[in-house]
Amino acid sequence: MSHVLRAATELGAAEWVKPWSGSNAGNCVEAKPLDDGRVALRQSTDPDGPALIYTRGEIAAFIIGAKAGDADFLLS
Repeated sequence: MSHVLRAATELGAAEWVKPWSGSNAGNCVEAKPLDDGRVALRQSTDPDGPALIYTRGEIAAFIIGAKAGDADFLLS
C-alpha cells in the first residue's frame, strides 16, 4: 500500500466515523470518505494530527485481507 500524508485539519471536521470502535478506551481509528473516492484515516485521540489517505482499492484490499486472516499475526 502507498499512502499520502496530510494534516487531518485540512480535511474538515465533519464526516469522520469510528468504524472499528470498541472497548479500547477511546483509542480508535477514524475514517472519512473523500470526494474523490479515497479514504482518510486518523487517530481519534489526535484529531488535529496527521491523516493517512488511501485509494479505495487499497482500503478494499486491506479489509479483504483482514477478513481472510492475513493480519492475524498482529494479534499474537
